[in-house]
Amino acid sequence: MEGCSKKISSKGKKEKDLYHIIHKVPCGDSPYVRAKHAQLVEKDPEAAIVLFWKAINAGDKVDSALKDMAVVMKQLDRTEEAVEAIKSFRSLCSKQAQESLDNVLIDLYKKCGKIEEQIDLLKRKLRLIYQGEAFNGRPTKTARSHGKKFQVSVKQETSRLLGNLGWAYMQKSNFMMAEVVYQKAQMIDPDANKALNLGLCLIKQARYDEAYAVIQDVLQGGLPGSNDCRSRKRAEELIIELKSRLPSLDSSENIVGLDDDFVKGLEQLMNEWGPLRSKRLPIFEEISSFRDQLAC
Repeated sequence: MEGCSKKISSKGKKEKDLYHIIHKVPCGDSPYVRAKHAQLVEKDPEAAIVLFWKAINAGDKVDSALKDMAVVMKQLDRTEEAVEAIKSFRSLCSKQAQESLDNVLIDLYKKCGKIEEQIDLLKRKLRLIYQGEAFNGRPTKTARSHGKKFQVSVKQETSRLLGNLGWAYMQKSNFMMAEVVYQKAQMIDPDANKALNLGLCLIKQARYDEAYAVIQDVLQGGLPGSNDCRSRKRAEELIIELKSRLPSLDSSENIVGLDDDFVKGLEQLMNEWGPLRSKRLPIFEEISSFRDQLAC
């Protein structure tokens, strides 16, 4: 009987462990565990938010509770409330959690149209990378997407932040600044999505021949992500827009370029980049001349 009891107990434990694995919820009965259960198992976001608040007030996994609560609030279009929650309670979180909270804030700012705040935060994060304070001084960090963990390098993170900054400038119709930012991002870690955004910046500035060359590079599969069906569809749509604006792409008489002084200044900026010197964060030697523009 004792052996049978142990088998039943062991079976019950395995089933319980399997339940937590399937639903991706932690074990226990704390406010945070109950909040995750409400969010992921019961699919009750309002109840989850209440329990996340309780977890924060009880000091129960505050780092995760605040971030998860903000994400759920965003899903319920309570974006402004989520922003205020992070600003008010991030001081209770660990130093290691600040970077991920910044990333959540950037998404929240983007959703509620706070472009200036988004730009300021992106610049601050870029400055932290330049100063060697991002990733706690390490060259990589572990990130998570759709339940899977992967490594992100400082180089990839810098390019991602520049891509977000370029998009924010586009929302302000500052296409010249967006173009410069996207150019830098592409030099660090090129991909099809940023190339297409760069192409759109050039179209908005009536620099159709340059835009055509950038978009064609995507259609010809010359960049990571070029084979993604969404990227190809967007590239084809941009080519159609180009043709509607300029009947003959081979004709230069209708092409309006950027002023020569700016083009020369940009070329000089590229030529002045020196050899890599920093052993800690070499990627910022590549864009050091650009940091003053970020501060503007």
